[in-house]
Amino acid sequence: MTGVACSHDHDQYYGHHVMGLDLSQRSLCGRINSSSTLFSLVHLQRLNLSGNDFGDSQIPSEIGRLKQLRSLDLSYSGFSGQIPNEISQLIHLSSLDLSGNSLKLHSPSLKNLVQYLTGLKELHLSGVDISSSVPHFLANFSSLKSLKLRDCSLKNKFPAAILELPELKVLDLAFNTDLTGSLPIFRNISLLEEVILDFTGFIGIVPESLSHLNHLTVLSLTGCSFSGHIPRSLSNMTQLTYLGLGENHFTGSVPSLVSLLNLDGLLLNGSRFEKGCFPNWLGKLTKLSKLYLSDMNINCEIPLFLSNLTKLSEVGMDRNSLTGGIPSWLFNLTQLTYLNLQMNQLQGPIPNTFSSLKSLEYLHLGRNNFSGRVELDMFLGLNKLQTLGLGYNRISLVTTNNYTNTTLPELHKLGLSSCNLKEFPAFLRFQNKLRFLLLDVNKIDGLVPVWIWNNSRETLELINLSGNSITGFDQHPHFLPWTNLQVIFIENNQLRGRLPIPSQSTVIYSVPQNSLTGELPPSICELKSLQQLDLSFNNMSGTLPSCLGILSNSLMSLNLKRNNFHGKMMSACKPGSQLKELDLSENRFTGQLPRSLMNCTRLQVLSLEDNSFHDVFPSWLGTLPRLQVLVLRSNKLHGPIDGSTAVSSRFPMLRIIDLSNNRFSGQLDQNYFQTWHAMSSGNLGVSSVMETNISSKHVLTNFMYSVTLIHKGVRTEYYRILTIDMSIDLSCNHFEGEILQSLQHLRGLQSLNLSNNHFTGRVLPSLGDLKNLEALDLSGNDLSGEIPQQLVQLGFRSIFNVSFNRLEGRIPQGKQFDTFDNNSYIGNPRLCGRPLSKECQDHPKVSRLPPTSSVSESLFPTETIDWIIVFCGVGSGLVVGIAIGNNLHKRYSHQITKRKDRWVRPLRNTRRNQGKSSNKNP
Repeated sequence: MTGVACSHDHDQYYGHHVMGLDLSQRSLCGRINSSSTLFSLVHLQRLNLSGNDFGDSQIPSEIGRLKQLRSLDLSYSGFSGQIPNEISQLIHLSSLDLSGNSLKLHSPSLKNLVQYLTGLKELHLSGVDISSSVPHFLANFSSLKSLKLRDCSLKNKFPAAILELPELKVLDLAFNTDLTGSLPIFRNISLLEEVILDFTGFIGIVPESLSHLNHLTVLSLTGCSFSGHIPRSLSNMTQLTYLGLGENHFTGSVPSLVSLLNLDGLLLNGSRFEKGCFPNWLGKLTKLSKLYLSDMNINCEIPLFLSNLTKLSEVGMDRNSLTGGIPSWLFNLTQLTYLNLQMNQLQGPIPNTFSSLKSLEYLHLGRNNFSGRVELDMFLGLNKLQTLGLGYNRISLVTTNNYTNTTLPELHKLGLSSCNLKEFPAFLRFQNKLRFLLLDVNKIDGLVPVWIWNNSRETLELINLSGNSITGFDQHPHFLPWTNLQVIFIENNQLRGRLPIPSQSTVIYSVPQNSLTGELPPSICELKSLQQLDLSFNNMSGTLPSCLGILSNSLMSLNLKRNNFHGKMMSACKPGSQLKELDLSENRFTGQLPRSLMNCTRLQVLSLEDNSFHDVFPSWLGTLPRLQVLVLRSNKLHGPIDGSTAVSSRFPMLRIIDLSNNRFSGQLDQNYFQTWHAMSSGNLGVSSVMETNISSKHVLTNFMYSVTLIHKGVRTEYYRILTIDMSIDLSCNHFEGEILQSLQHLRGLQSLNLSNNHFTGRVLPSLGDLKNLEALDLSGNDLSGEIPQQLVQLGFRSIFNVSFNRLEGRIPQGKQFDTFDNNSYIGNPRLCGRPLSKECQDHPKVSRLPPTSSVSESLFPTETIDWIIVFCGVGSGLVVGIAIGNNLHKRYSHQITKRKDRWVRPLRNTRRNQGKSSNKNP
């Protein structure tokens, strides 16, 4: 019988017994009963049941009865559940393979499972949920030849001594992101043939002693955190067929690898190499079939010598600064299945000879400078094509209507963003397997046609229709029928009527900047997987459904700003809330702020400005450990700001606070600002954009937090907040007393606006210690005395305003003070010196005279009131700090880790705001 091995007749010990049983890939299905005769084969030494389907059943514990087993292979056979402890009793095992099943190894643990299996030569558990450390005693398994623990949720530090086992040939630890470690110094000749550490937490340098691994054919370190220079000794490892060094932190230049003539795959993408061109030795690696040079700081044309690599099947050169056009020799590479040239500076027409690359499965040319008319038909003739990206060039896509289902490829991902399309391409009628569909920033108007709903209904996961003129959905006005849709972008269109409700699989639903009306239906609460809901900039109204707070257990971002919602704010958060951003600004909410916000322990951004909340200052928000941005501008908040220190750390992470244009009053407590620890550091550090990741089953996207500010009377949307932005705005209230000395502890502060209050006393010289301060507005108060000379040391880059106070004496000169005009000082009749026309007298300073009844003095109070009205109308100077921060971001942006998005969503365009942010990306 095929697959059955018995003992020989002359075997006196075993007699006639079944010694080996190989039933791999026999389409076996169902469960293995504990009473199966399989477990009576007690002399069995080899058992292979791999490649079958045992219906998610557990491995029977009776497997432990097969005490003589030397080899057990149950890989890819549909088993699930906990691995039975009885396997640990099979002490004669030399080969154990349980890979590719939905198994768990918690009790027993990996340690308990293998501690007595000291004769193991092969241990393959890839895909098993181990969720523990790799036991150190494996370094004593001197017979171990192959260790495969890929994607096992391994943790902590990997024992480096395992890499030096004398018999070890294969080590695969890939996709264990929480597994850390480093490569040892290899002092002895090793038998290692494959080392695969992709997407683990391994760090440190790659040692030059790697060249001692004379038998190594596969070295794959992609997606780790290795740093330093790539060792030059790699050129001595002439047996290498695959070298993966991509997505690390290597620096310097790539050493010559011209001697690695056996290389089939080379991955160097995504490190911090010096700017340059393609190394010419690449043209001599003629066996290469896979070449990935993405994000390598390459800034030249694609060179001719790469035409020597005639066996190339996969080429990735995206995210560089490639110039010129697509070379003609590229179309001689008829074996190409993958070509990625997106996000470069390539230009000229897209050649129609792409139709000759019949093997292409993936083609991405997006985000370049290609121009001209492009016939879509040349790509639709590629029958194997699954991914096509042409978006964000300067092309006009030409389509026809002469398509049939038999002539088209079955596309999975299609990106036609910004291709001057005026209608939905007709060939989409015949696409039934689409997963990603990007048609944003085109000229499509009217209704989404009904045939779109009937296609890819069960496969579509992401659709982006943003930046068109779509008014609605034909025959499906209130329900979106795609059953597995996870991400929906329909922002900046002309959608009218009620909000369409998507399927329960939806993770991101973004419909801002439309003309939606009506109430938010309670059925939105049925979307239990929803992580981001953005309905901002619409005309929706009514009260919010009380069930909305239930979604906080999944929602990370809720943005309903600039609608017409009214009534009391819903109970925002339940215990266990995942909410990180909440923006209900520019509506008509009333009443008190709900105390349920205290459950939002992950909240980072809270924007409630421009409503009618009537409450005292919510000092209880200070218990939120991650709150960084708090904007309560333009409400009816009143009373003093509680300075109680009963809570040991209030607002420990707060960096931006805007309380302007409310009715707060009283004196500020001297100790209050001392708990704002995030602003106390004078070191701005590395600037990055505040953002968070939202992930679903097949989609990972980043979204940036945003904030609405008023800049010079214009309401402006800022689509990014930087981690170096630190601002306080208390303007247009009724605060009184002296400016707090405790402000001097906020060394990271960039913008301070105390204007239009009733502060008295002197301008603090200690404000000169705030070395990062770039905007200071103290106008419209009752401050007296001189402007401290210490303020000259501040590196002002934007605003200094002390107008309409009672200041006197000589205006400081030098540095930035030489750039401020009269408007910074008007309304202080006792100030003198440049830029004012009033010159200072050399005689000793006289005592300040009481106010007289002169015409000029009598007009001053009225003038002050007029200016206060104007200042409070245009809003705060907080925007200055944000604008400055974004300028600093440009300065430090080279230090920021780059994001790796294959499909990049464009930033939102503001349609109804009155102005555009100066820091908005194109």
